[in-house]
Amino acid sequence: MSASPRPSVRQRRLAAELRRMREQLTYTGDDVAERLHWSTAKVSRLENARTGAKLADVRLLLDLYGVDGERRDEILALARDAAERGWWEDYRDLPGPYAEFIGMEAEAHAVTEWGSMVVPGLLQTERYARQVIEGWNAIATLTPAELDRRVEVRMRRQELLGEPRRLELSVVMDEAVLFRRVGDRDVMREQLDHLHRVTELPNVKLRILPLDTPHEVIAESFILLEFPPAYDTLFPDIVHTESLTISHFVDEAVTYMYRLAYDTLAARALSHTESRQRILQARNNW
Repeated sequence: MSASPRPSVRQRRLAAELRRMREQLTYTGDDVAERLHWSTAKVSRLENARTGAKLADVRLLLDLYGVDGERRDEILALARDAAERGWWEDYRDLPGPYAEFIGMEAEAHAVTEWGSMVVPGLLQTERYARQVIEGWNAIATLTPAELDRRVEVRMRRQELLGEPRRLELSVVMDEAVLFRRVGDRDVMREQLDHLHRVTELPNVKLRILPLDTPHEVIAESFILLEFPPAYDTLFPDIVHTESLTISHFVDEAVTYMYRLAYDTLAARALSHTESRQRILQARNNW
């Protein structure tokens, strides 16, 4: 079984585009099924990304809809992309919601994050990450092999920050995170040194929310994923939140509220330069 049973962003984009083309021609699902000798259920599955679209089926649909030229090439390219496996699918022991999050993160062009408890995963060192993940053993035991694989996955996610992707990462982090001990003092020093270095990257912006500033928004950590247009097909922003035992997504109608919350937190936070100085000050206290 795949580690990510839910459709990827690419698969959802393709499904939405197939549905849009059918609706533009005022065809019903029954019309398409009759013309292609398919079942109506198959048309529905393709248009709702409940099944992977084979390239041959996409070609038949494009023939039926009279799509040719550059637009046809774009849809076929999207279909090829949608059929590709993500690296995270090799980690079959990952919980489904986490694998889905990794898949979406991998396709996002920008990530905006509020971190209230720990350093965001994309900015963690291996030793800090191990301590955070190992902490789950208090409520759900991980074998040593599973722990190693979870840490490995977290480190692989960080490849998004380098070439060729250069994911745009914007973080507001509570100052308390700099002083909340995870592991021993060496782990904390190493983590804060790394945090200072990684914020030199042009695509990483970090702002610290001081403890002594008014906290107008009291919120759990959240991650806002933003996606670029692809082959003229848009995909809505998505918010990912986590509680102690649940990882879930917030639908499009609520993402604006989280955007406002982030903007309010950022307005109270230190500048990027001031935040880097505050990180060094905290590091020297460990």
